[in-house]
Amino acid sequence: MSLRINDTVPNLKVISDMGDFYLHEWIGDHWAILFSHPKDFTPVCTTEFGAVASLRDEWEARNTKVIGISVDNVEDHKNWKKIFKICSKSGVFPYHIRCRFGCFKAFGMFAWEAYLPDGRTPNDTATVRSVFIIGPDKALKLSITYPMTVGRNFAEVLRALDALQLSSQKAVATPADWQKGEDVIIPATLSDEEAEQKFGPFNKILPFLR
Repeated sequence: MSLRINDTVPNLKVISDMGDFYLHEWIGDHWAILFSHPKDFTPVCTTEFGAVASLRDEWEARNTKVIGISVDNVEDHKNWKKIFKICSKSGVFPYHIRCRFGCFKAFGMFAWEAYLPDGRTPNDTATVRSVFIIGPDKALKLSITYPMTVGRNFAEVLRALDALQLSSQKAVATPADWQKGEDVIIPATLSDEEAEQKFGPFNKILPFLR
């Protein structure tokens, strides 16, 4: 069974092109983003890694580490990184890893067919495009999965990260299409009096929407 929101992620040993480490120790007191891709040296994946690398300053500003994951070997990762720099403004990517098979099963990164007992192995099974945001408490905060044919919008991942960090700090919710700096939603668990005491004057649109 794959992980669900608020589950503690397993403390897996990670085999990386930049050295080996355990996931919990690597996360430390940071936020972390894990994103899987089907295969090195493929066009959509190359553009995605360029996009992630271009946002490096944004991740760092949010105390967030980023890891890319696939079933390719470490040497392929190293050689591929030399190529996808052309799609990045910064030309740098923090980490790129190769996990054991259990990592992909734990996070649900394979398409359903990969679990069928037909003799498949990580060598001939590609991962779907999943994104996982993990908090400093090592709990899964968000997961999104795309098919292999659709490249991800990492500006949306960044927006979701902003919303998660704000909600964890201020105990608020964010409305549809929310962007950093815009109005947020006061939780229904607070009375109007408690809400005003905590947040100051607010706009009450509906009894349940403030």
